[in-house]
Amino acid sequence: MPTNFRLASVNVNGVRAAYRKGMAEWLANSGADVVALQEVRATTEQLTELIDDSWHIEHDAAAAKGRAGVALISRVAPDAVRRGVGGAAAHSDGRWLEADYTIDGEQVTVVSVYMHSGEVGTERQEQKWAMLDAMSARLAELTQERDRVAVVGDLNVGHRELDIKNWKGNRKKAGFLLEERAYFDAFFTPAGEKAQTVDGSERAGLGYIDVGRTFAGEVEGPYTWWSNRGQAFDNDTGWRIDYHVVTPALASAVTNYRVDRYPSYDARWSDHAPVVADYRLA
Repeated sequence: MPTNFRLASVNVNGVRAAYRKGMAEWLANSGADVVALQEVRATTEQLTELIDDSWHIEHDAAAAKGRAGVALISRVAPDAVRRGVGGAAAHSDGRWLEADYTIDGEQVTVVSVYMHSGEVGTERQEQKWAMLDAMSARLAELTQERDRVAVVGDLNVGHRELDIKNWKGNRKKAGFLLEERAYFDAFFTPAGEKAQTVDGSERAGLGYIDVGRTFAGEVEGPYTWWSNRGQAFDNDTGWRIDYHVVTPALASAVTNYRVDRYPSYDARWSDHAPVVADYRLA
């Protein structure tokens, strides 16, 4: 029998509000084995009260109440869990959560990530640079430690022009800076090769695969986040900033990928849509 593994990821923009608006129904029907959540903005107790006990819950809450927070909820308990990345300098509290799972005898590591949004010329951008550095170092480590790794979540960077509808108007803004995008060039360059980065910096390829872009092809989007301003959602003026960043061994196992875009603006329970991928592990 094949071992199928469904992994979903979504920035819930506050899990308690998301549950009030309809997240519970989506979760119940998701068919996911593991769901990565970002921007939980709740205590572990509050999260546990919302999610039914058929799920195992791992949560890394931010020290600041009502901020950030990442979680991994799963149908099976993890074999091991690790919280945080890069030490205090990366300001990653409530932003990085790793867990190892065994699914029908097959092992896979999932990381839920909530990258800083950043803001040019401020401490928020310095925090983002620090976490991007820490993430790069950890991605390199993970490929040395295990074969099947999925780093998923809200990475708050549109890698290419295809990933942002209004890319020309955002070239000097956090989320589409050349220096940010250069990190992603390195993420998605084969290991052992030199990345050709958009900002001209020299970076070693880390060998990961962008499942969303690989599966969708050279098309605009599919977007995963839309501003609440104006008619962004209705006009599909969005950003693709939610990713499945996976090792080659896992990328070769992808059988399906989709963005669970809401049927209408009023039906949204977050400003991000869930990103779901199916993997055949054996």
